[in-house]
Amino acid sequence: MSGAEESLPPVLRIITPDATPEEIAALVAVFSAMGGDEAPVAKAPSPWSAKHRLMPPAYPHGRGAWRASGLPR
Repeated sequence: MSGAEESLPPVLRIITPDATPEEIAALVAVFSAMGGDEAPVAKAPSPWSAKHRLMPPAYPHGRGAWRASGLPR
């Protein structure tokens, strides 16, 4: 073990003094089977935070643009 791992407090602490080694081994097996070392799965970004929503819409320009500006999209 490295020096950094030795200075960390224990993750599991048995408080009951009459616990047998088999009971402690069963607890450790259950907790290790639960996992926890896997990296979290990255979620897809929300559509609300999409970059294209930050850009203003492209307004029509040129001949007849004033008429097209009032039409629904």
